[in-house]
Amino acid sequence: MGFFLLSFFALFFILLLKYKFKTNKIFTDREEMLDAIKNDGGSSLQYADDTLKADREVVLEAVRKFGYALDDADDSLKADREVVLEAVKNNGSALQFADDTLKADREVVLEAVKNDCRALLYTNDSFRADHEVVLEAVKNNGFGLQFANDSFWADREVVLEAVKNYGLALQWASKELKKDPELKKIAKDWRPIV
Repeated sequence: MGFFLLSFFALFFILLLKYKFKTNKIFTDREEMLDAIKNDGGSSLQYADDTLKADREVVLEAVRKFGYALDDADDSLKADREVVLEAVKNNGSALQFADDTLKADREVVLEAVKNDCRALLYTNDSFRADHEVVLEAVKNNGFGLQFANDSFWADREVVLEAVKNYGLALQWASKELKKDPELKKIAKDWRPIV
C-alpha cells in the first residue's frame, strides 16, 4: 500500500511540475533554457525547441535533475549511453524512454534497477531472468519481485532481500517459501517507512 501511495504522489508531483511550469513559450535561447532547467529541476525541457532538445549539454543538465526529461530529448540522445545513464541514475523508470539498444545494456539496466525496481518493466526478458539484476531490483524495493521472472519466486536469497524491505513481497514467493518461518517472521514484522 505504501509503495502505491508513494507512486501516486510521485506521479502527482510530475504532473504538478508539468502544469506549474506550463507556458506557451518555446525556449530557443540556450542560456535561457539552462537557467530554466536549473530553476525548475529539468522538466522545462518539454518547452525547448527541437534544436535545444538535441543539444547534448542541455539534455544532460535536464536529465540529471529530472530523469523523465529523457522523454522530451531528441531520439539521438535517447541512444546516447551517458545521457541515458544520467537519466536512470536520477529515476530508474526513465529507462522506458531510452533507445532499445540501451534497454539491453547491462550497466544501464543495473543502474536503473538500483534506483527504481520498476525499471525491470522496461527491460527485456533476459534481464528479468538475470540473478544479479533481479537481486539489485529487490534490494531497491521488494515490490520488484513481481516483475522478475517467476523462477526467482522460489529463490530464497532473492525473496529474502525482497521481504526485508517490502514485507508484502512474500505474496509473490513460491508456496514453499511462503511457509518458511524466517521469511514469514520478517514479513510479519515489516513496517512501511512513513
